[in-house]
Amino acid sequence: MSKAERIQNFESFLKKEGYAPTLDADGDLVFKCEGRTYLILLEDNDEEFFRIVFPNFWRIESPAEREAVQRAALQATAETKVAKVYPLGDNTWATIEMFCPTVEEAKPVFERSMNALHAAVALFVEEMRK
Repeated sequence: MSKAERIQNFESFLKKEGYAPTLDADGDLVFKCEGRTYLILLEDNDEEFFRIVFPNFWRIESPAEREAVQRAALQATAETKVAKVYPLGDNTWATIEMFCPTVEEAKPVFERSMNALHAAVALFVEEMRK
């Protein structure tokens, strides 16, 4: 199945779940959940891999803050199943990354994935505020 077909399947799924997905300039799916913007990223060369991304949620404004972000990101990643939190440029991203042979197999774990993503971000923020 092509990337465009997989995107179309995810878009249809998100609409059925009550989201209002759109495509960005790169052809990635963008949707909102609880007032936050998320992406679903798919790859051309790996049909089974997909990411749910919460980009740019914590701006890094100094070298000292970068160190704190790295520590908090490691903590959040270590303590949350499937989620990754990491600095990217001057910002912080959180992702859920997984292999699902078909889009249909990703659907049953979507809500749990979103919950894990929210948990990782909450843990990161808690660590940053200590």
